[in-house]
Amino acid sequence: MTEARPIRLGLLQYPVGRPTSIADFARGLDRWLEEGRASADLLVLPEYAAVELGAALSRGEATETAELAAMVKAAPDILAAMRNAAKRHRVWFQPGTLPMRTADGRVINRAPLITPEGLIAFQDKRAMTRFEAERWGVSQGTDPNVFDTPWGRIGISICYDIEFPKHARVQVMAGAWLILTPSCTDSLAGFNRVQFSARARALENQCYVAITPTIGEAPWSTALDVNRGRAGVFGPMDRGFPVDGILAEGQMDAPGWIFCTLDPSLIETVRRDGAVLNHRDWPRAAFAPPKTAHFA
Repeated sequence: MTEARPIRLGLLQYPVGRPTSIADFARGLDRWLEEGRASADLLVLPEYAAVELGAALSRGEATETAELAAMVKAAPDILAAMRNAAKRHRVWFQPGTLPMRTADGRVINRAPLITPEGLIAFQDKRAMTRFEAERWGVSQGTDPNVFDTPWGRIGISICYDIEFPKHARVQVMAGAWLILTPSCTDSLAGFNRVQFSARARALENQCYVAITPTIGEAPWSTALDVNRGRAGVFGPMDRGFPVDGILAEGQMDAPGWIFCTLDPSLIETVRRDGAVLNHRDWPRAAFAPPKTAHFA
């Protein structure tokens, strides 16, 4: 495992556009990466950002299932465009997520992490929202992974996954000091669920969690028609950190990058000598089923 060292993180509040082709989408990636690469070591896009391609790829058949089927069919070419962008700009790149088909025929939601040399590793989404499961037919992916990077070990908990404590917890216990959470939410309630969950995971694990959303209205897209949120980077509410744990935040629903430098030594210090020791004091064994307490 690589020894952890500070990282400069770039999070893109991604305005959903209307690319006409995969080549057009790739040109958009080039513009964003050209803008962000000088200010960050690792650039992160939101969950399903690439699904803005669905309307064009489905050739005008404006249904959820048609757009998803077109995206899945084109996934290898879209992934290649993402990989080529990372190589051209010589940057670590987490380009959000992409619906992809597994060997057994299921569709899952996968988050690639791409090196400047074009090597790719994946994190699947584990927990499906109702939209994904009931309307899109997207299936549960594999268990959490961790990734060894030049800045140490990190994890990815995609959108809804961050709302479940154990997903991030097993990544932290495997050495992740930073959790990336690309997200896609169509309401302020959905955005707040992700944001508050990310802040809770940072508190209880004494780690960093970074979120970034799709934003804007796209009536031409059945899946990404409304998008709300803002990027944020969160740490524990403890010594050496802001009292609210917020290290950086973007402007609500405004496109563009936000940047934040994260130092793993601060995580080590607060886990060793914080006002509280949440990371250490996580329950070490499952609780027994609750009994009914009787009044006397």
